[in-house]
Amino acid sequence: MTPLWTAAEAAAAIGGSNMTDWVASGVSIDSRGLNPGDIFVALRGPNRDGHDFVQAALERGAAAAIVDRDVPALPKGPPLLRVPDTLVALEALATAARARSRARIVAVTGSVGKTGTKEALRLALATAGGTYASAGGLNNHWGVPLSLARMPPDVSYGVFELGMNHPGEIAALTRLVRPHVAVITTVEPAHLGFFPSVAAIADAKAEIFLGLEPGGVAILNQDNPYYPRLASAAKRAGAAEVVGFGAHPNAKARLIDCELDSEASTVEAALPGLTLRYRVKVPGRHWVMNSLAVLATAAAAGVDVRCAAEPLSELEALPGRGRRYELAWRGGAVTLIDESYNASPAAMRAALAVLATTEPRMGARRIAVLGDMLELGEASEGLHRDLVEPLAAARVDRVFLVGEAMAALHAILPEAKRGGLWHCAEDVVPELIRFLKPGDVVTVKGSRVVGVGHIVERLQAQSARQEI
Repeated sequence: MTPLWTAAEAAAAIGGSNMTDWVASGVSIDSRGLNPGDIFVALRGPNRDGHDFVQAALERGAAAAIVDRDVPALPKGPPLLRVPDTLVALEALATAARARSRARIVAVTGSVGKTGTKEALRLALATAGGTYASAGGLNNHWGVPLSLARMPPDVSYGVFELGMNHPGEIAALTRLVRPHVAVITTVEPAHLGFFPSVAAIADAKAEIFLGLEPGGVAILNQDNPYYPRLASAAKRAGAAEVVGFGAHPNAKARLIDCELDSEASTVEAALPGLTLRYRVKVPGRHWVMNSLAVLATAAAAGVDVRCAAEPLSELEALPGRGRRYELAWRGGAVTLIDESYNASPAAMRAALAVLATTEPRMGARRIAVLGDMLELGEASEGLHRDLVEPLAAARVDRVFLVGEAMAALHAILPEAKRGGLWHCAEDVVPELIRFLKPGDVVTVKGSRVVGVGHIVERLQAQSARQEI
């Protein structure tokens, strides 16, 4: 197997002084998840300094460590690369990985749907050749260079997710990634607390076009009201082509029809020169839209669209992003839909729409457990209140709420739908366990910091105890 990095290559990339000869099969910034053969990059975070874990990384089998200060108590002659700044070194390693790659590169951003679209692209592009995609939600100032540094030199396609919550962040990331195809899934009021308007969010997302390679293509949601603004920005940045997707009659990747159910969606779509029908295993209209973006991107990357559509029938929801669990519960089962990874107004509406398609068994109930949506600024109260309408449309029987911002929603819920309002996610669990009965369907969603993921874990643990 060709090594990811040799000592000489890494030293040349980052300008570090190399003390020994070695080869590396990966790159890591966390000693706990490090695999033998990884380069360990000792980054400094707000709470921890990676240099404190260099010895642990080497003991776990790290091929080498990149450091910017002395590390005491190491054995004599450890495989170290000494640099002035480890984050700058990681970015330099990423730049070198991108420079040596001949892959077609895709960058994905958007207010919602980034990670899911990236994972779908991983499957779709792999039908045409070796494909690498960034892991999980590694989309920030250290996650993107880490992902680039991990990209094997011989893949045909690379897919990277770019995130932000402040202006200027995507501009720096896209110039590292240098995509041939740039995708914006949609623009919605997420991180509104850091922007004066949703239009300003659109402008921040449009920074992705600043890194486009010559002849690059922009893939945009033509149903979104900010499509003209984004398309203009793409053209100003030098995009050779702008491809719209959606139900809009002028979209080049156009939705003709879709059939939604609780397990998946069947889609009929028109793309230049063909009409095709395919299945998306993850439910929800938002996933139908994501699939159109995937196929438009595949076409722009030179991949056969019919082949690219086939693996979408095997797509699985990620943990915290719509994954379903059947929990043993008092002699029956409860369906748990785990949407606990994060939340924004658009993502809340999408999750509730999926809940609406899931029929409770045996005359049981639809239940929503919702945590605060954060970073919404002055619009927060109104955006939380606005959830009353999608809750009603989804025919939700009972709503359990967590967080201070959710008080605005709790105040206007019909009395019969109120399950309660709690400050802490842990506190809702005992009442929820008492309330749930066999046949119920429960969706859990909220911003990650609110901790509604703990509710998912506690329900799973309660179910496991019942199975014993």
